[in-house]
Amino acid sequence: MAKPHPDALAAQTSSQVVNRPLVAADVAALSALHAQVFGPGRYARTAYRVREGTPAISLLCRGAFKDEALIASLRLTPIAIGASRPHLLLGPLAVLPKFAGLGYGKSLVCEALAHAQSLGFASIVLIGDMAYYERFGFAPIRPGTVMFPGPVNPTRILGQALMPGGLDDAQGLVAAIPLRPKEI
Repeated sequence: MAKPHPDALAAQTSSQVVNRPLVAADVAALSALHAQVFGPGRYARTAYRVREGTPAISLLCRGAFKDEALIASLRLTPIAIGASRPHLLLGPLAVLPKFAGLGYGKSLVCEALAHAQSLGFASIVLIGDMAYYERFGFAPIRPGTVMFPGPVNPTRILGQALMPGGLDDAQGLVAAIPLRPKEI
């Protein structure tokens, strides 16, 4: 189970930075942040293929705002893995370069893990760097169990159970699933 990282808590309490859920009015700022951080190649990433056709944000997405400007964001997409219960896909996590390394991304990840767990999601999976995400309790998923609709290095598929056995039945192709607002 995820525990908040001390650095994340310190970043969250900054008087100038406020973390909050993203809303429809934030979509333009979110798009600009992703364009600046990831560039035009972001649409070719496999995780983007999973999210194709889904809204730009869900009720689980969060942002860090400094003086009302979006400086960091975390997208979470409800997914199915094969026929298993609802899970979440974490990412992208984006932080403006001048704010990188200050704990804003960590804060968003910690909040997301706690919120997803409170809502009863089985697990969170992502495609990312173990060196960054292991601090939050993520671990490699056994190659061949969780598959994405596109190329991905299997060593970069990470997961974290949010409930006992939350990853036990996670086997198969990852696909976005629509959840009604009252389900989130």
